[in-house]
Amino acid sequence: MIEYLKKIISDQFEASLCMLGDCIQNCPQNHWHEKNVNMDFGYVAYHTLCFVDLYLSPDEASFQLRDFHNEQDEDPFKPKLDYPLTQEIVSDYLKTCRKKALDTVAEETENSLKKESGFDWLPITRGELHIYNIRHIQHHTGQLSAYLRRIDINAKWVSTGWNPGVI
Repeated sequence: MIEYLKKIISDQFEASLCMLGDCIQNCPQNHWHEKNVNMDFGYVAYHTLCFVDLYLSPDEASFQLRDFHNEQDEDPFKPKLDYPLTQEIVSDYLKTCRKKALDTVAEETENSLKKESGFDWLPITRGELHIYNIRHIQHHTGQLSAYLRRIDINAKWVSTGWNPGVI
């Protein structure tokens, strides 16, 4: 049962990240910095991936800041001012998060999935944290795909797994 559970969690991480990647790739350059709800389109994608990356870590203390994270700010998820959030950088970050998701879920055990999330502001199990993380990806992917539809670009739906035909 545990292998089946890990497979479907991995498949849904990949499907949701694939859909996010489709939005990132299909956003016209002149819309990348346009407001989408309360953040720029590109920043929504970046923000989503920051939390994917964080919640795939065992806990906050073990989270590794990336080159573009601002370790000098009280909010390390704000990108460095001299580090522009281009589509290429965010797409590369998505690839990093995809690999981390697959590696992290593959290492889970029944016991590790039943343990606390590792984040004191999320009093849930590690297993539920993975579902929470996927829901967060889909929440923001929905915002981005709705924005793209308003400018006549249709985002693709991925049911399960990684679909190389999408991105």
